[in-house]
Amino acid sequence: MQRKSILHQSFEVGISLKGVGALFEIASGMVLWFVKPSQMNDIVRWLGENVLADAPHHPFAVQVLNASQRFADNGTTFASLYLLAHGVVKLALVICLMLNKIWAYPLTIVVFCAFMVYQVRRFTHTHSWALIWLTVFDAVIVYLTWQEYQEQKAKRSEKIAVQ
Repeated sequence: MQRKSILHQSFEVGISLKGVGALFEIASGMVLWFVKPSQMNDIVRWLGENVLADAPHHPFAVQVLNASQRFADNGTTFASLYLLAHGVVKLALVICLMLNKIWAYPLTIVVFCAFMVYQVRRFTHTHSWALIWLTVFDAVIVYLTWQEYQEQKAKRSEKIAVQ
């Protein structure tokens, strides 16, 4: 029984983290939608000059400044729409899981597996290890969601058998 309790608690924590991440994605998508790329680039450059003044050539600072410049050059429409859609889908799934909607468990597994496939595909282009860590985290969430789904189905079967 202890193992199931730990799995359940891990599921709740993991899903909560996904919900917070979804809110962050929605907020980021809205910022990208409403803030002009040139304004965003100006803000990042100001931060780079003032906040990172002690280490302007630090790899993180250089990476952020380069990413900001690419956004300013290429626009942000795709990134904004991607973040908004990704965040809304995840938030909807998290809410349904928290409300214990039984149909949301397999749907969440399918959607997160699709996200994982996309993230691995993106990794082959960007070589960003953050995508690998996100994919590993998603795999853990898929496992925990599957375990929780099995537990919820068993509880519902017990209720029906008792009646």
